[in-house]
Amino acid sequence: MVVVVIALAGAFAIVNGVHDAGNAIAAPVVTRAIRPGPAVLGAAALQVVGALVVGTAVAATINGIVVVPSDQMLKVLAAATLAALVWSLLTLWWGLPCSSGHCLVGALAGAGLAEGGSSAVNWGGMDGLRPEGVVGSLLWLLFSSAIVVPMAMAGIHLVRRGLRRGKRSIERPVRRGEVVASGGLAFAHGSNDAQKSMGLMTGALVAGGHLSHFAVPFSVALASGLLLTVGTLLGGWRVVRTLGRRIYPIQALDGLVSQSSSAVVVLVASLAGAPISTTDVVAPAIVGVGSGQRWRHVRWSVVGEIGLAWLVTLPVTAILGAVFFEVWRSLE
Repeated sequence: MVVVVIALAGAFAIVNGVHDAGNAIAAPVVTRAIRPGPAVLGAAALQVVGALVVGTAVAATINGIVVVPSDQMLKVLAAATLAALVWSLLTLWWGLPCSSGHCLVGALAGAGLAEGGSSAVNWGGMDGLRPEGVVGSLLWLLFSSAIVVPMAMAGIHLVRRGLRRGKRSIERPVRRGEVVASGGLAFAHGSNDAQKSMGLMTGALVAGGHLSHFAVPFSVALASGLLLTVGTLLGGWRVVRTLGRRIYPIQALDGLVSQSSSAVVVLVASLAGAPISTTDVVAPAIVGVGSGQRWRHVRWSVVGEIGLAWLVTLPVTAILGAVFFEVWRSLE
């Protein structure tokens, strides 16, 4: 079961990387600030760095969502990880951005409820800025999506006002800045999303008796970062098109502002230990830059599709987590 959980967590990291490849590279690729190949390679490398240097606070939060006996923990982790993986694959097939944070929180809660009822789930709350359990994680997911919209709106207003008399000579520096912002977002993404797999793998090692307490080994951190990078190298080009063109036809300046705003929010969440979704931040940031300029040019039907996917992710993954747990239990 330890091997099963680690394998599923590794697969989830890869699919997460495929999904979120679009987050870091969509803007600079569609605005032709950088070619797709170098964009993917650069994002992949920076994700590994982010996974290794920012810490493991997010992994600890993931590990603390369920409170079940050690002999049941492996089945809970296996069921939850499989549920999150299945939903991630389905949304990837549909070409919709998917919240890995929603996936895991919902799946873990569903599997925990199936194992031992409400007492098996750490509902938690907030300890200052640090989230605890389900409620704290969901509050950060909501906050990160909400705060980036006004940040991006204000950012695009300020930048356009400052450059309203600029000439075409500023176009090249803007594109270079967009590439830098994209790198920062890739680093922030690695610092948050790789830790989700770290939490699952380390939790399995503890439950299986291979570790005496929860502390992410370097090998697990490195493996999680590399697997996330494998997914990024494969690339989720349908998601890239959704973020880069279908929500709002972004230009280089829009990409610079949306990527910068997203990178700041995701990195702060990683430091606080919040398992948010980079997708939940990047898509609202694009809506923010679009709304700050041409409200009617934002394709609200696409925004509605993404919002619907986010709304159903939590209950669907919770149900899948509970069903898969019953399957694991029946195999005993």
